[in-house]
Amino acid sequence: LVRQSTDFPELVRVFGKDGGSGTWTAGDRLCQPDLARTLQCLAQDGPDAFYTGSIAELFVAEMTNGRGIITAHDLKNYQAKWRRPVHGTYRGYDVYGVPPPSSGGICLVQMLNMLERFDLKADGRFSPTTLHRMVEVMRRAYLDRARYLGDPDFVQIPGYLTQKEYAAQLVQSISTDKATPSDTLAPDLLQDSEGHHTTHFSVIDENGLAVANTYTLEFSYGSRVVVRKAGFLLNNEMGDFNWFAGKTDRQGRIGTPPNLIQPGKRMLSSQCPTIVRKDGKTILITGSPGGRTIINTVLCVLVNVLDFNMPLRQAVDAPRLHHQWFPDRVDLEKEGLPDSVIPALERLGHRVRVRRQGDAHSIYVDLRTGEYHGVADRRIMGSAAGP
Repeated sequence: LVRQSTDFPELVRVFGKDGGSGTWTAGDRLCQPDLARTLQCLAQDGPDAFYTGSIAELFVAEMTNGRGIITAHDLKNYQAKWRRPVHGTYRGYDVYGVPPPSSGGICLVQMLNMLERFDLKADGRFSPTTLHRMVEVMRRAYLDRARYLGDPDFVQIPGYLTQKEYAAQLVQSISTDKATPSDTLAPDLLQDSEGHHTTHFSVIDENGLAVANTYTLEFSYGSRVVVRKAGFLLNNEMGDFNWFAGKTDRQGRIGTPPNLIQPGKRMLSSQCPTIVRKDGKTILITGSPGGRTIINTVLCVLVNVLDFNMPLRQAVDAPRLHHQWFPDRVDLEKEGLPDSVIPALERLGHRVRVRRQGDAHSIYVDLRTGEYHGVADRRIMGSAAGP
């Protein structure tokens, strides 16, 4: 990808081997002195270096050179915001998720509230019945995501979305033996016609302080623009806004008002870093990359651990599934599933596609022994480490 980026010479210079003419091989060393100076500057001068200081000057120069629209005034007036986590309960566990403008926390709690009304354990983790019910709650949560969620500084988000009474109403529309066509749930939104370059890590210290952190460039190498003399990439997160007002279609394009672009508005994300606690003590830290699949990857891990008591290694390795309202299709990991599952889902009316999903690096705390169990997802790369 870097070698193909002839329109982005700084990207090629920084990340390409021998100016882009060579090919990276195992054992090669990538040195980034510009980025090292940027990190040293942040360590010495704090965030002001980025928003008003020397890094800001380099940032604005890059904007001017590339005819970008971000100005020194924009950087100076930007403010990071602390928001209260979304909180829900699931079978006696406390679940804490990220609030809007990320959609992860609300959608996850909403889906758990619906699943709580089913005895999943009695049906079996990978039975067609359990998978069908999971797909149906995903379908409904992602519809509400499209209809209601956006930057809370611009959009009034209904408080009832995470209430159990609302989940009970939604569950009434789920058939036990038939898939719900997505277009029947919200015909008012429809006209006739997310990237894999996010990173998640989970951390816990000896005192139990837990962090679930998800961050993203959006697409691979973000916008491909490297700030000269600063060494860091600019993301293309603007793609998370709804692009075309009113254009919501069966291919998955969303054009609903809450996430339309406006000055000063933060775009809707699918990030879903999650912490689960029991009796005031952390037991699970998880999250994932994967665009709109992120929330459902986290849901699968939680169901595996909380409903089926899977050891964390098994819970992370287990097959996952995804449905996002539109396209009206179930994405499913086939490896590890009985051969009968996909035909059974298709007989219920689901359209199934097989594909890999997520990268959920997770930590489980055994409250009985106090042991920490860190598991890196084998689907992409990563590792677990501790003292």
